[in-house]
Amino acid sequence: MTDPLHRELLDLAQEAARRAGELLRDGRPADLAVARTKSSPIDVVTEMDIAAEKLITDLISGRRPGDGFLGEEGADTEGTSGIRWVIDPLDGTVNYLYGLPTWAVSIAAEQDGETVVGVVAAPMRGETYHSVRGGGAWATGAWEGERALSCRPAPPLDQALVSTGFNYVAEVRAHQAEVAGRLIPLLRDIRRSGSAAVDLCDVACGRLDGYYERGLNAWDFAAGDLIAREAGALTGGRPGEGPARDLTVAGTPGVFEPLQRLLEDFGAWHD
Repeated sequence: MTDPLHRELLDLAQEAARRAGELLRDGRPADLAVARTKSSPIDVVTEMDIAAEKLITDLISGRRPGDGFLGEEGADTEGTSGIRWVIDPLDGTVNYLYGLPTWAVSIAAEQDGETVVGVVAAPMRGETYHSVRGGGAWATGAWEGERALSCRPAPPLDQALVSTGFNYVAEVRAHQAEVAGRLIPLLRDIRRSGSAAVDLCDVACGRLDGYYERGLNAWDFAAGDLIAREAGALTGGRPGEGPARDLTVAGTPGVFEPLQRLLEDFGAWHD
């Protein structure tokens, strides 16, 4: 890594993700309750989502007051520096609410609209994943130091392990279930972790061969998408498009293209 600005952004993203992850892990109240709902009564926000986003935005704006923000829990400022932070302070809120371990803090930095830094911290795994554009993908864990990430060699599609997620709006998830039902006989199997950021990092780590989901926002995939691509995965949306709310797809080369074609054929991007 040679760009001192990118090094600064990475260091700041790592510090913010670590501190927010510690807050979420160590500060989770025993009587954690829903603070509000979003798209439906089962799409929830907790007080800890809100506290974690405030910690992150306060820390970053204190160091870089000219930067902009886009955060799941309401942060939305343009900034003046050309840098915008795209933040999901708690990706996998329902898992967190129920005490399940698959949740993460996701922080990406964009420079003039392009993602240049991505950090995903998964405290209950003891792992943090990070990338700088052009610098590869890396993970650190309690059991070892920093290690380079690389996606798996592509298996035949019928031996591919693929993850997905489901929307919280009933009619949308019903269609998603139909698409998944058509895909399952064509794959090794399907997983559903409950965290898009973790799924994308698992593609980067070689723990999944592919991942797809409809209905994601930029904060859900910005950091994980960069990490997956820097690990050698291909990412996109519908054919010829990048990751988007209509559809986000990631996969090892050789799995990405046939998975993307199937999802297009099955109409995964619409009701």
